[in-house]
Amino acid sequence: MSDPDRSRRCAVLGSPISHSLSPVIHRAAYRHLGLDWHYSAHDVGEADLASFLATLDADWRGLSLTMPLKRVALDLADDASDIARTVGAANTLIHDGEGRWSADNTDVGGVVATLTEHGVDVTGSVCVWGGGATAASVLAALAQMGTGAVHVHARSPQRAASALGVAEALGHPAAPVAWAVSEQCHEAATTISTAPAGAVDPLVADIAERPSGRLLFDVVYAPWPTPLAAAWAAGGGTVAGGLDLLVHQAVGQVLLMTGASVPAGVLRTAAVEAMGTRT
Repeated sequence: MSDPDRSRRCAVLGSPISHSLSPVIHRAAYRHLGLDWHYSAHDVGEADLASFLATLDADWRGLSLTMPLKRVALDLADDASDIARTVGAANTLIHDGEGRWSADNTDVGGVVATLTEHGVDVTGSVCVWGGGATAASVLAALAQMGTGAVHVHARSPQRAASALGVAEALGHPAAPVAWAVSEQCHEAATTISTAPAGAVDPLVADIAERPSGRLLFDVVYAPWPTPLAAAWAAGGGTVAGGLDLLVHQAVGQVLLMTGASVPAGVLRTAAVEAMGTRT
């Protein structure tokens, strides 16, 4: 556990980064915990991460990582958690104060917490849209939960190979399918979109054809609601959003960085208030 009496520094890195709500929610956590810590945001690209890390001294405790740094961070870390290695991506780096960095992935736990919070039927089937790094974390989470059959829609089968390999490695393989809506989509208890904003918009009417009694988890949090989320809710379905994932993965990061737990509601309230001021 980090020394609670020592002021430490943490930050979120990525490119672009100006939109990030991480400073808002991590600072809210520090206030809740009574910590005199500092959390900032830095625009850092893949080619610059190694040099950025080299400038950080013992006052630095942890880093949150967003795109495009989640894979290169894993490569640069001195050691990594099993889940970060399995997924092939790290969204967190923890500094030991002596120049060594440990990589971890709280996205997986964030997905589990989000789905659990919304009462997902773990025995039901799951329809996943997108096959990138976020999809890999989603498939790892579904494997941990032991959900029913999973199928994955990817625009590029080659790009989805890594995510599908994660599911296979965890003993819960997912079936690759075409970038088109099928009957099994409407039969799935849960639909998860990991696709970038706008990617599934041409398919919204078909995806949200019969949402009643089923859950949509759309990982986008801005702009919100997405056309898919709006259509799903209008049809009587339940919706979880990217803000839920952002909050729950941050709970895990705060625990790794500070050694203390903070209620998800504290972070969610801060994020919602911040989003209101940005509209």
